[in-house]
Amino acid sequence: MTLSINEERFLEDFNALAQIGATGDGGVNRPVFSEAHLAARKWFGEHAAEAGLEVHVDGAGNHSALLRQEGAGKSLLLGSHLDSVPNGGRFDGALGVVSALEVLRTIDESGLELPVNLEAIDFTDEESSLIQFMGSHALLGLLTPAILRSPQGGRTALLEGLNRAGLTEVGLLSSRRDPDTIAGYLELHIEQSQRLQSAGVHIGIVTGIVGISSFRLSFYGRADHSGTTPMEARADAGLGASSFVIASRDIIMRQFPDCVANVGNMEFRPGVMNVVPKQVNVLLEIRSVDGERLNGLKSTLIDQAHNDAKRFDLDLEVITLGESEPATMSPPVQTAIRSSAEALGLRHMSMSSGAGHDAQLLSGITPTGMIFVPSIGGVSHSPLEFTEWEDCINGANVLLGATLRLMRKE
Repeated sequence: MTLSINEERFLEDFNALAQIGATGDGGVNRPVFSEAHLAARKWFGEHAAEAGLEVHVDGAGNHSALLRQEGAGKSLLLGSHLDSVPNGGRFDGALGVVSALEVLRTIDESGLELPVNLEAIDFTDEESSLIQFMGSHALLGLLTPAILRSPQGGRTALLEGLNRAGLTEVGLLSSRRDPDTIAGYLELHIEQSQRLQSAGVHIGIVTGIVGISSFRLSFYGRADHSGTTPMEARADAGLGASSFVIASRDIIMRQFPDCVANVGNMEFRPGVMNVVPKQVNVLLEIRSVDGERLNGLKSTLIDQAHNDAKRFDLDLEVITLGESEPATMSPPVQTAIRSSAEALGLRHMSMSSGAGHDAQLLSGITPTGMIFVPSIGGVSHSPLEFTEWEDCINGANVLLGATLRLMRKE
């Protein structure tokens, strides 16, 4: 039996979801636990229930639609995330969730009996606004009280967000699922780069995902009057932090050209013109597909931060906010994706992902694979993010076909 998704329903659902948190310029603004994010999750639950699927929310707020199979003890997970970066795009994450829901409905309507349950899942905080990959970390039992005490988004923001969502820290810490109950994980996502578009290829088969480490580096100096304190007498936290930011780019370019680093925020305290900065907090993220290179870069950059602090007579505190190892996607799952694309006559290529995804965590406990579809111009995390709808349909049908092949139903 050759199945295909309901294209009209798929488009209707995608467009309806894109209106939740719409910014008026083609994008969406759905940061985790915001009003718009919670509304999007409500939409997902309601549509799943209307389709006759079982709806479940765990202690971390991961939302699932479940198509149960009689006697099945395991679930094959399909999904992504509904949260966005501030003023982001409407395809990132959402395409994977809507596609997963459509695959479950298509298979349910076909009457096929499968050996495992199918679960469309929307992971909490994939964009790591509060805690890096909060939902998948919780599902794997990797969250700790220490992480909750010092989340990258701030303790107050975390507590306020959990309260809005009706969640608790106890729930976060008790959301682990037994890996033996998970049969695998498949995720459809836009590429967020332009390799597929440049190559004229329809489908990307992800072979591996970069590891990501994030830190808060706090440079501590001394607050002084900006007009009466000589330049040579200052312990200016801003100088140490700024020197480090410039040096980090040079280190990447010269020593680690296969890696990337980003400073996303510098917070100056007290943050006024007439006081020498006493403290500067720097949010740093580094990425690499090679674990050894990632660790080498981390060590080199932290050494540089200590050197810059010493140079300007400052103290330094380094707090790790999140770490995820580079991940390899399952070869059998890659084969299922490839076979599905070929059966549809779609050009495909193997590629790594420079962006992080929940799939990299799931790959540590279950066979995992990712399907990429082209991003026009490689633009993402922006209202300008765009993927041709035909490519979205192709990706959803490849997801459907790969699911059936893994279940040996096609």
